[in-house]
Amino acid sequence: MSDLYFATDLFSQFDRLQQQMSALFGGFPSSIRSSRLAAFPQINIGTTDDSIEIVAFAPGIDPSQLDVSIDKGLLTIAGERKSIAPEADESTRQYAQERFTGSFRRVIELPQQADPDKVEARYTNGCLSISVGKRESSKPRAIAIQ
Repeated sequence: MSDLYFATDLFSQFDRLQQQMSALFGGFPSSIRSSRLAAFPQINIGTTDDSIEIVAFAPGIDPSQLDVSIDKGLLTIAGERKSIAPEADESTRQYAQERFTGSFRRVIELPQQADPDKVEARYTNGCLSISVGKRESSKPRAIAIQ
């Protein structure tokens, strides 16, 4: 019976190779389902007859540290996510970090029917929900046939 021995962890080498390839090609996702690198907070965007609905998933952020603004058809979500992890001492070597910390800024281009005067934002259970009303002229309406 033969045992294979690798001087280094093979999976960590594959991970390192994948990171280098990602950096080489500008950080493009490896598949259509992959999320964009450093895209925080992740967002969902949808629409109803009356509004455009945006949900930003930002757990662990104090709502007072969030800034939401609209200017020239662009919705901006900015803020900072602080680290809650205890400081590691010099003998600890970190080999994985999946939780993003630091400043962030997401800019979302709104459709032309968005009305910047009709915006509501609320933060509940780690989700920032933003509702942007639509202009009356863009809402669907029934046309009477004569």
